[in-house]
Amino acid sequence: MRARSSHLEDLLRVILVAQRRVAAEQYLASPQSIASLIDHTLLKPEAAESDIVRLCGEAREHGFKTACVNPCWVETARRELTNSSVLVCTVIGFPLGANLSEIKLREARLALEQGAAEIDMVQNIGALRSGNGAFVAAEISSLARAAHEAGAILKVIIETSVLSDEQKTLSSRLARESGADFVKTSTGFSSAGATESDVRLMRTAVGASIGVKASGGVRTLEAVRRMVEAGASRIGTSSGVSILREAAQPHMAGAGAPAARPDSY
Repeated sequence: MRARSSHLEDLLRVILVAQRRVAAEQYLASPQSIASLIDHTLLKPEAAESDIVRLCGEAREHGFKTACVNPCWVETARRELTNSSVLVCTVIGFPLGANLSEIKLREARLALEQGAAEIDMVQNIGALRSGNGAFVAAEISSLARAAHEAGAILKVIIETSVLSDEQKTLSSRLARESGADFVKTSTGFSSAGATESDVRLMRTAVGASIGVKASGGVRTLEAVRRMVEAGASRIGTSSGVSILREAAQPHMAGAGAPAARPDSY
């Protein structure tokens, strides 16, 4: 019986790998399809209004999925992206996740009122590591309801670099069960960013029901390819323009990705 179960698990694993490779081929078929994967991101604290305007101009020009900015720039991004297909994404409880739940909820609601269509919240990492999964779930659920009532989506940043594999799996499942639309690897401001193994683990934990966003250190076309093959369905990066330049030059597509750095967003 165990041998049969093991055989089925191996077969399922092979099927999943094949499906991910097919998905990668579809996602990476053209610069346009690659752009539709990308949250074009600028979250550095020193970013000025002119930087946000430039970011939005690039997002509009290249057709990225979203422009991801800090909450104070949501109205600016909405203005700059008027009559564009590019959505406004912002971050909540960023980058530590340690704000009170009431503050996170108010921050999210205000961002939604100002024009955000996607919310990337940082889970309460300390509560998760303290074994208080019920608290984490309740917080995510409240933000998911607020986002969905506004016609927006919620991504949950679990900050993989500070969690064990067991905690990453639990975080991903709690996010899925609490109504989140995506789980996301990293803020880009901790000790490391996205890895293929973490994306693969998160995809296994949530199945096909919600998205997985790889962020932090994804700077090349080859890095995007590896993350998508591991199970990512969205990429958060500040290197979207250079990635698309690579996509337009096929001979560069095999270039290796540099190691993730804490400032990789």
